[in-house]
Amino acid sequence: MAAPRPPKTADPEAVKRHPGLFRAIRQRQNPRLRRTDITVTDDRAVKRAVKAASLGNAMEWFDFGIYSYLAVTLGQVFFPSGSGTTQLLSSFATFAVAFLVRPLGGMFFGPLGDRWGRKRVLALTMILMAVGTFAIGLIPSHDTIGLWAPALLILFRMVQGFSTGGEYGGASTFIAEYAPDRRRGFFGSFLEFGTLAGYVGAAGLVTTLYALLDDGQMLSWGWRVPFLIAGPLGLVGLYLRMRLDETPAFQKLEGGAAVRASEAADGVETIGKGDLARIFREQWRALILCSCLVGAYGITDYMVLSYMPTYLSDELGYSETHGLLILIAVMLFLMLLISRVGALSDRFGRKPVLMAGMAGFLVLSLPAFLLIGQGSIPAVTAGMLMLGLSLLCMLGTMSAALPALFPTRVRYGSLSVGYNLATSVFGGTTPLVITALIGWTGSNLMPAYYAMGAALVGLIAVACMKETAGQPLDGSPPAVETDEEAAELCAAQSPTPRF
Repeated sequence: MAAPRPPKTADPEAVKRHPGLFRAIRQRQNPRLRRTDITVTDDRAVKRAVKAASLGNAMEWFDFGIYSYLAVTLGQVFFPSGSGTTQLLSSFATFAVAFLVRPLGGMFFGPLGDRWGRKRVLALTMILMAVGTFAIGLIPSHDTIGLWAPALLILFRMVQGFSTGGEYGGASTFIAEYAPDRRRGFFGSFLEFGTLAGYVGAAGLVTTLYALLDDGQMLSWGWRVPFLIAGPLGLVGLYLRMRLDETPAFQKLEGGAAVRASEAADGVETIGKGDLARIFREQWRALILCSCLVGAYGITDYMVLSYMPTYLSDELGYSETHGLLILIAVMLFLMLLISRVGALSDRFGRKPVLMAGMAGFLVLSLPAFLLIGQGSIPAVTAGMLMLGLSLLCMLGTMSAALPALFPTRVRYGSLSVGYNLATSVFGGTTPLVITALIGWTGSNLMPAYYAMGAALVGLIAVACMKETAGQPLDGSPPAVETDEEAAELCAAQSPTPRF
């Protein structure tokens, strides 16, 4: 017969009369961890996993960033009729198309990653991204095949978006499940280090092409070069990802022999089910919180890292080369600091660091764009740094904070769904919305107001989230770096002996 369950709120008088019984019930419901329940991470394996996931992420975002930095040129190649603003809007609309299918990619790859494993699905997303990007470089221009050119561009952008739908959720889950609990922020920050590296690589290559080629050469063939490089890079990323082992948390989920668990780990799920209906039914609160966090993060992220070169060239009259060079310098500076921010989130918590980033955009966006509007290189650089440092607080923290919102058995699927829905609606449409708002109002300060609105939503979302720094992932046993730390964790549960 099953053990009797105490009422949700025990009668104080009953507890006094039967203290031993209620103590036994509490111990049965919350059994102590044994040493074998705790995962002791292999430092070399963790670093290898972080490098592979980050490098793969860099290659994914190299492919995706190329389109952003070539938006003006691509508008002329694929949408030659109409004014410059119409071409740019058409180009950004095609940019946004990829984000419309990202939720479909997240709904497909996310549950698949909870069933098949993180490693195999991440390899598949890498292949699709490389194929989609390489194919864009082969599309004939509008002058050659007419309307088929933009139609094919949209098709392959959708392939890119579909593959990206499974990338961030998988890569952040992969690192979070490998990392020890007390350093998840530090290791997770390297995922966004990879994102910045991909953007820097894309921006650097596009800048070099703009510097070496004239307008005619760029329109004729120069724009194709970055897209065609994606094929070989995709093979490198695939090789790196296929060499990795599955995460310890997923091995536990599948009942792997390498990880043992006792009754104390009853709260750790042992069956992986990629069930979308179950995700929406059981995780809807966490999905809403995730979407609000990612919406605010996505708007500010794509505004700074994707849209700013176009803003500088199209709205302020900067050459494409100068705008990209300033952005590259800012991103390189952020890359130097991002792991420090991740470590700060381990020490002080995710919420304070995220609050600082959201508050930075709320307070500093307007002064930053007023500085950028001055037009001088020092003023533009100072304004970009103000935005970049605010974004850095989110870049260095989100990849550790978001996976902790969901339990292990549905983490890949839930995070992929929540992240991509928000990114699709808010992040991917940011360049299009800002360009349209500027055209409608005539004000170059519209990006600042848009970022401030996003930051306000983000502040509310951060206030509603739980602090997860230093805590085990929901549905997974604790993960520590040393046997001594595991022993201390077990000893901390033992009552102090009384003599």
